[in-house]
Amino acid sequence: MPSFDTVCEPNLVEVRNAVDNAAKEIGTRFDFKGTAAAIELKDKDITLTGDADFQLQQVEDILRGKLTKRSVDVRFLDKGDVQKAGGDKVKQVIKVKNGIDAETGKKIQRILKDSKLKVQAAIQGDAVRVTGAKRDDLQAAMALIKKDVADLPLSFNNFRD
Repeated sequence: MPSFDTVCEPNLVEVRNAVDNAAKEIGTRFDFKGTAAAIELKDKDITLTGDADFQLQQVEDILRGKLTKRSVDVRFLDKGDVQKAGGDKVKQVIKVKNGIDAETGKKIQRILKDSKLKVQAAIQGDAVRVTGAKRDDLQAAMALIKKDVADLPLSFNNFRD
């Protein structure tokens, strides 16, 4: 039976390269000399550090530019709150989204069920597997999911015929 998986997976190698390039640029920019501006990646958390909120915003802009150059969708970024980091420094943790959460999985299932397409959706861990009798129905389901779930950078893999 034809099927495909709907997933939300960033290219973590490109994310690391973008963070490294952003750190290099922050180290060489004149307006960041002698400040606490920094960026660091641990697992799937990017930590931005700066002297003020304005500086954090500048570091984030640099990061977004580097991610865009490396064709990584910025919708993978989930910004946290700005926190005091001792003294006059502030920091912000940005999580890199990986996988489809249960709420979004249920939303995808509901969308496909309400569409009256002859497909079934099943949540499997952090992916949603969609199966159907015809290839055309699956392609219509892909288009519907892309249109209705625009806040996540979804991709489709494991297309089996």
